[in-house]
Amino acid sequence: MDNWQLQQRQLLPLEVKIELTKQKIIEWYEHWEGCVYVSFSGGKDSTVLLDIVRTIYPNVSAVFCDTGLEYPEIREFVKTIDNVIWLKPKMNFKDAIEKYGYPIISKEQSGYIHDYRNAKPNSHKVRDTRLNGNKWGRGISKKWKYLLDAPFKISDKCCEVMKKRPFKTFEKENKLYPILGNMAVESSIRAVQYQKNGCNAFNVVRKMSNPLGFWMEQDILNYIVTHNIPYASVYGEIINISGKFETTGQRRTGCMFCMFGVHMDKEPNRFQRMKITHPKIYDYCMREPQILNTGTFDENGIFVYDIIPGLGLAKVLDFIGVKY
Repeated sequence: MDNWQLQQRQLLPLEVKIELTKQKIIEWYEHWEGCVYVSFSGGKDSTVLLDIVRTIYPNVSAVFCDTGLEYPEIREFVKTIDNVIWLKPKMNFKDAIEKYGYPIISKEQSGYIHDYRNAKPNSHKVRDTRLNGNKWGRGISKKWKYLLDAPFKISDKCCEVMKKRPFKTFEKENKLYPILGNMAVESSIRAVQYQKNGCNAFNVVRKMSNPLGFWMEQDILNYIVTHNIPYASVYGEIINISGKFETTGQRRTGCMFCMFGVHMDKEPNRFQRMKITHPKIYDYCMREPQILNTGTFDENGIFVYDIIPGLGLAKVLDFIGVKY
């Protein structure tokens, strides 16, 4: 669909959106003869999605990937929902950033920077395309080219490793097809994908349904309030200010440690808020790992030093000029 067609759908009344979403869910369910599941993050978007799906098909399973990156309140909320299957990634976030790099700016820009810095010496085309863009202009933004010299790794791989892979493995092993709560308004990449594939993507490698693709954040909050459904406490209360719904707590949840888009956050940004609401997790995020003088001998008689763990986000935020 064209951009104006997406905008038309986004302007539909909530009641119409709900019915259209239900039609897309029914289409997806019937096409796969019920072999579907809801990808459930515990966030407000997937909470609304699960509620709508189960008003039609009460026995559809929800699947949650316990990455260790979720707010504690999100995990506790997921535990209250019936028929949820828990997955676990093979790699944790600390190992992911050590192997691939930190997620900063955006998935697109982090991916381009990673490709450029890790291209083989003779891969001139890849390096040139990432540095200067292609005919569609897609390449490392001039604003972020200084990150090519950053003294730390940068990558978009953590999402693939920690979320997508466990879900893809689950789908393959169980022959189930996902229903996701992604919305076009969340990013330019998702908008392009939605315009290309619509709500139900039957003709792509990974078949998936995004029946909330044309919803807006106000629709999500409106639905929660109107239908009085439970949601994670990390969002606080949902209040109406001059006709617009807002949360008194977190606006979005996602991965606590993720730095995608943090440079665009209004202050207090996500990490400044975390410092107040989750100080122990904040300290773990910011500090560098510290090797202590204490430790124990392992089974081979080698002395293993104790380590105070940390992710070292402070140096990254300093480098991109974000307060924390």
